[in-house]
Amino acid sequence: MGDVLLALSIPVLVFDGGIYAACDCWWRRRHPAPPSPYTHRAARLAEQEMLLLAEEIVDDAHAALGPLYEAPAAPRPGGPPAGLKPEASQASRSSRPSRSSRPDATPGRGPSRPAAARRR
Repeated sequence: MGDVLLALSIPVLVFDGGIYAACDCWWRRRHPAPPSPYTHRAARLAEQEMLLLAEEIVDDAHAALGPLYEAPAAPRPGGPPAGLKPEASQASRSSRPSRSSRPDATPGRGPSRPAAARRR
């Protein structure tokens, strides 16, 4: 008889464990725990650390690639731009429209409309 009770107690314990888990899940859904202040503090510290790391990355990239973005040396007055052959600079000058004929136009587009016309 002792073996039968032991064999039957196993399914009963499994069933009781399932009932307990379902009730615990239901209770936790109905009564969520308040957020922990330690969690918020840890998130703020992690955010600050991430921002410092990103700042270091940007500073390193700027130090490494900064010379690429510096303004080129001013071209000689009356001479071709640096890196162009004289015949190439003449061709590029002749193909460009003069800027004095269209002072309010953006290169490649027509003149912009007046501010009053843009508001409508």
